[in-house]
Amino acid sequence: MYVHIDCNSYFASCEVATRPELEGKAVVVANENENGGGVILALNAEAKQLGFKRGIPLFKVRQKLADSHVVICTVDHHKYRRISRDIMDNVLRQGIILDFVQYSIDEFFGTLPVDEPDEVRHYVGKVKDLIWESNHIPVGCGCSQTYTLAKVATHFAKRYPGYCGICVLTSDKRERALSLMNVGDVWGIGRQNRKHLEALGVTTALDFANLSQEVAMRTLNTAGVHTWQELQGIPAVTISSHERQKSIMQSHTFAVMIKEHDALATEVTAFASRCAITLRRQQSLCSTVTVFLATNRYRDDLSQYSNQASCRLEKPTADTAVITKAASSLLAKLFRSGYQYKQAGVILSGIVPEEGHQLDLFTVQTDERRRRLMAVADQINEKYGPNSLIIS
Repeated sequence: MYVHIDCNSYFASCEVATRPELEGKAVVVANENENGGGVILALNAEAKQLGFKRGIPLFKVRQKLADSHVVICTVDHHKYRRISRDIMDNVLRQGIILDFVQYSIDEFFGTLPVDEPDEVRHYVGKVKDLIWESNHIPVGCGCSQTYTLAKVATHFAKRYPGYCGICVLTSDKRERALSLMNVGDVWGIGRQNRKHLEALGVTTALDFANLSQEVAMRTLNTAGVHTWQELQGIPAVTISSHERQKSIMQSHTFAVMIKEHDALATEVTAFASRCAITLRRQQSLCSTVTVFLATNRYRDDLSQYSNQASCRLEKPTADTAVITKAASSLLAKLFRSGYQYKQAGVILSGIVPEEGHQLDLFTVQTDERRRRLMAVADQINEKYGPNSLIIS
C-alpha cells in the first residue's frame, strides 16, 4: 500500500507548534516588508474560517486582520526546513513506513507492506500520532494502490472530518472518489493541462481515467499517461529522494533596505554559509561562487543599481570558510556606497559529486579534518539556528 503524508497549513502550523501562546488563535504567515507590503503565504484553520485566503496582499486586509485579532507571523524558512527534517528523521526512526522519502518541505511518500484497510489505518495512525507528539504538526494521510491515488486519498482525508485525517482508498471505492474530484486537483495535471482536458469535456478525475491511452498520450504526453495509469490503480510513478541540485542559491529580499557594507556583508556571509550546508547535505562540491545584489526597482525616488560577479575556486569544495571568503571578496568588488540595497544573494555552481572528486596525497588529511569540523558546525546550526556558528 502506498502512503502519502501532507502537513496541514504547514508554515502556520510550524508557528503555532513553536509558539504555544498562538494555540487556538487565528494565524497567518506573511512576507512583510518595510513598506507594509507582502502577501499572505499560509494561514491556519482559524484564519481560514474568518474568510482570509492565501495570496492576498497584506495592505488589502491589514485592517481586517487587526479587527479580527489575527496574528501575523513573519515567514521563517529555516524553521520550516528544520521541522520538516525532524519529521523525516522521527518517522525513519519509527520504522513503520518503508521507502520513506521527503517530496517537498511539507509532503512525504512511502509504502506499507500491508493491504488490509483496518491494518493500514492502524499503522498510519501510529505515524500520524508520532508526528503530532514529536512536532505538534497536524497531517493528512492518504493510502491507496498507487502514489497518485494516495494523494487523491489525502485530498479527502484533509477535507472530510469523518476520516480523522486518514483516508484508505480501496479499489472498490476508487471510481466514486475520482468522480468527486475535479480533474485540475489531480497531481500532475496542472492548470494548462486542465484547460486542454476541459475542452474535451473532461472535468473530473474519473473522466480522465476513463479516457483511452491514446487520447491521454496525445493530450498530456508520457507523464500524462503515467498519471492516467496511476488513477486506474497501475503503479507508474517512481518517488525518490531529490537529485543533486545543479546549482544552489540563497537570497533574500530585505524587509528594510541596507545601506552599509558591513550589514550587507553579514547577510551575504550567511547566504554563503547556508549554501555550503546544502552542498554538504547532498554530498557535493562546487567550483564557482556568484554574488548578486540590487536596489529596490520599485522605488523611482531612489538611485538604482544592480550587479553580479563570479569567481572560480582553485579546486571544488564544500568548505564554508572557502566559500564565504570568496563571496565576501566578490561583494567588496560589487558594493557601491550611496545606494540602498533591497536584495542580495549567493549562487554556487559547477557542482560535482563529492565521491567523484580525486584528492591529492597532501590534501587528504587536511580535507578530512575540515569535513569533520564542518559536520560539527552543521549540527550546531541545526540545533540553535542558522549562523549560530560560521567557520572562517
